[in-house]
Amino acid sequence: MGAVSLQNLSGFTLLESPTKVKNLAENAKKKGYSAIALTDINITYGLVDFYKAAKDVGIKPLLGIQLRVNGLIDEANKYDLIVIAKDDQGYKNLLRLSSAVNLLTENGEKENVLTLEDLKKYLGHLILITPSNLHSEIKMLQTNNPKMGANYLRKLQDFLPSSSFLYLGVYADSGQQEYINYIRSLATQFNLPLTAVEDGQYLNRNEQFLRRTLQAIKTNTHLENIEQLAKQAGSHYLKNSEELQVSYRKFDIEDALKNAEEIGKICTAEIKFQDPQLPKFKQNKFPTSKEYLHSLAQEGLAKKFNNQIPAKYQERLDYELRVINEMGFDDYFLIVWDVMNFAHSVNITTGPGRGSAAGSLVSYALRITEVDPIEYNLLFERFLNPARQQMPDIDLDIPDNRRDEVIKYMFEKYGMNHAAQILTFGTLAAKQVLKDVCRIFGLNKVETYRWLDAIPHSKGKITLAEAYQKSKELQLLVNTNDLSKILFATAEHLENLPRHYSIHAAGLVITDDSLAEIVGLQAGPLGIPVTQQTKSNVESLGLLKIDFLGLRNLTILGNIVAALRADGIDIDPNQIPLDDPDTLTLFQRGDTDAVFQFESDGIKRVLEQLHPDSFEDIVAVNALYRPGPINNIDHFINRKHGKERVQYPDPSLKKILGTTYGVLVYQEQVMQTAQVLAGFSLGEADLLRRAMSKKNADVIQRERAKFIEGAIKLGRKKETAEKVYDYIAQFANYGFNRSHAVAYSKIAFWLAYFKVHYPGAFYLALLNSNMGNRNKIAQYLMQAQEAGIKILPPDIENSKADFSLENGKILVGLKAIRGLRSDLLKQILEIKRPIKSMTDFLWKIDNNLLSADAVENLIKAGTFDRLAPNRSELLKINKDLVESVKMAGSNLSLFETLEPKVEEEKMPTAAEKSAMEVEAMGFSTGINPIIAVQKYARKFNAKRLQVFESNEQGIAVGKLMKVKPITTKKGDNMAFAVFSDTSGERDFTIFPQVWEKVGENLKIGEIYLLQVRTQSDRFNPNKIQFLLSNARQVNFRD
Repeated sequence: MGAVSLQNLSGFTLLESPTKVKNLAENAKKKGYSAIALTDINITYGLVDFYKAAKDVGIKPLLGIQLRVNGLIDEANKYDLIVIAKDDQGYKNLLRLSSAVNLLTENGEKENVLTLEDLKKYLGHLILITPSNLHSEIKMLQTNNPKMGANYLRKLQDFLPSSSFLYLGVYADSGQQEYINYIRSLATQFNLPLTAVEDGQYLNRNEQFLRRTLQAIKTNTHLENIEQLAKQAGSHYLKNSEELQVSYRKFDIEDALKNAEEIGKICTAEIKFQDPQLPKFKQNKFPTSKEYLHSLAQEGLAKKFNNQIPAKYQERLDYELRVINEMGFDDYFLIVWDVMNFAHSVNITTGPGRGSAAGSLVSYALRITEVDPIEYNLLFERFLNPARQQMPDIDLDIPDNRRDEVIKYMFEKYGMNHAAQILTFGTLAAKQVLKDVCRIFGLNKVETYRWLDAIPHSKGKITLAEAYQKSKELQLLVNTNDLSKILFATAEHLENLPRHYSIHAAGLVITDDSLAEIVGLQAGPLGIPVTQQTKSNVESLGLLKIDFLGLRNLTILGNIVAALRADGIDIDPNQIPLDDPDTLTLFQRGDTDAVFQFESDGIKRVLEQLHPDSFEDIVAVNALYRPGPINNIDHFINRKHGKERVQYPDPSLKKILGTTYGVLVYQEQVMQTAQVLAGFSLGEADLLRRAMSKKNADVIQRERAKFIEGAIKLGRKKETAEKVYDYIAQFANYGFNRSHAVAYSKIAFWLAYFKVHYPGAFYLALLNSNMGNRNKIAQYLMQAQEAGIKILPPDIENSKADFSLENGKILVGLKAIRGLRSDLLKQILEIKRPIKSMTDFLWKIDNNLLSADAVENLIKAGTFDRLAPNRSELLKINKDLVESVKMAGSNLSLFETLEPKVEEEKMPTAAEKSAMEVEAMGFSTGINPIIAVQKYARKFNAKRLQVFESNEQGIAVGKLMKVKPITTKKGDNMAFAVFSDTSGERDFTIFPQVWEKVGENLKIGEIYLLQVRTQSDRFNPNKIQFLLSNARQVNFRD
């Protein structure tokens, strides 16, 4: 057997080692090792990936940690023990050790004492090794109190059961000679073997500098003498096996190397990979889960039909329940039903469903989804296919502000060691690693941003290597001098290492078995443990993962329903008629700002062109407006409006493709075509769909022969079968999941319905969900005003923290005012009403919370208008008044002496009030002048910017938001500008001849009548480029 390395850190000991686990396995194999251990400090994050990487390269993985706990002799400080799993039980104990340490110390954040005494029940079936580095308690004792070494070993041996073995670690290095002698004598005294521990911190000699850089990032310190430091070779690298032999022979400790090899042989721990194992749903109403699920589904469906279930529904329900039971998924449906049932019981707004789960009648009966799969022609087999043994995957949409409640419910139901949230890592991605390395190399902010700005903008992830290839500026920076070269090379080496851990907000795993023995656990922020493995590994270790996806639009929907309920209007979104004419008109106008899935300019234009007159059309647009199928939109529109003939590859497909005018839009249509034309079962058709969407050439070819043969058997012509197969193969790759499109279009329709019929509640919910985003708030206030809703400034008597509705008007909440500390805001909301005057208000507030600046913002926002309508008068005495109240304390007569007298001031104009509000809140509650100008501009046939199509000319109204003049290569002046109206912002190009004419008159914040020309963007044909032909300032504001 080759050499064995027993002590190695990886990048998962965060910001301590530059080693990636895959590289550790590959490097060890190249250097002649037969087995290698991963021993990160107190955590097991890397073990699963390391195990897989080692198996891939053909080296034996040893699974370990360096356990860092309080000492046996010196309890005040923490010391390490190397722990390696001897067998499968040892691996479970190893995970439990790591879990216990992290849960008991809150991932090392808590400074409590934790010793081996507290962990002794997990010490069986392990190899324990005392390290030979500065974290070794026995090494500390050798230096400070050598006689206590024997006591230490006695204590340690007392804790170890017979199933575990203890070794004393040594390290062949000239500075270690005294320690080697000391340990050798203790080994003889206690009859314990020595073993080699190299304290591997990086893979190669020159990587010591990378470790130092990481540690500097961790401690936020600067490195000094960088060029010198970068040249220093380290000693804690992974030596090749020949080097090891020479070193250990030199110090006469070759037995330590042999014992390391022996440990490599006796350790047999394996990681078990398996499909997710379903926990048993606990209930005592029925003998089996099958019967309970059957009862719930039958009862739920009966409710939907007032106890008169149509025969085809009963037939479908029985079929689905049979398949669910045969595939062993009764418990899965009960688990999901239970959590959705909880959500409904506490008035959490749940969506109509997502993904293919909406194709299941059982899901509909259990109210897991709210889409009737028979009404919408959705296929169960797209979701759960008896021909494809795979766990169903129901992702649940939950309002993003109530997701934690649902996760806590699941945790309380399944218990401490059976439910956990899922770990994720923030990594040192290109910009982050560059920023960190610049900082610890001592660069100032300006220099750092030069480096960061040199990384080219990228839609997806960009690596430093790619950035270097694409950016001339980055190449120049890197090659400026040696230090810059070191900086960039260091950043490249550290790129993609984990920087910090975090929590995958949506995911939860559950199991009947012990989570601590399967994935290891650590403390989490909700009091719920977190797995030590990321989502890429938890399912392959046998855990059931459920995703609760936080959907902001459900939060908005829930808030609309709650606002209406508070006003005595009770509307269940599921009862909203999906053929409501006013809502369809809104879609036809493309007036879908803030309507889920239909907010982009492009999709709004499609809606205007298509003019949807049914919910089916809306579903189709939602499915088509995506990369790939977007190419079919023009055919779809032209066929709907009779400009293009509706064609079917075969007349038998009219029933399937009729609602989409002969265009294949949905994956379900692929399956139905195979069923109708070639006699496939829906299960077989689903396998065909999957093969096509994954472009699996072998399967596509094999299925082609089967398809043609099936079609001929049903009396179709061979040529027809070939034509249809080629047609569906062409579109299957782009076809969208119809179940998902129907479910999400329902949310869109509900929101659009509320926008049309209850605009006050709609905009109220939008404003409260965007609190803190001043630009969005200003935009939504303008749209609310355009919809005829009056906006009221904050009011000291009636305003709540958030925006609220008052007699159909929107009242601004106090949270919108800048500079109000949370404790001051809390007290303002709690003080006794009525408030008689501003002085009365100041007397009721604690002196230590009072500040003239905060009160000034309250005045400017209009909070005291009901008490004293002249804001200018209040502003003039504000500082003196606040000071007088503070100085007087509770002495009323002293206050009367100090109280400043109100001097008469001119009442501010509407424009001045508006300016005050913008200063205090970032927006104004007065009628936005753009709305007035747009009304005035109707006589010129002005259009909103959003409705312009490509290659059009016309008049629009726009407020100038930004302008950036530039000089062309020819020396001409031109500009890029941003104008906004009530429909949003648009980028404009102003060419030289127009800039010469209008440039001097363009001022930011002013409103203009614009002469607009549009054309297709030459880089993106689906984007419209706006060109300015002329601009005339409009001279009224109020």
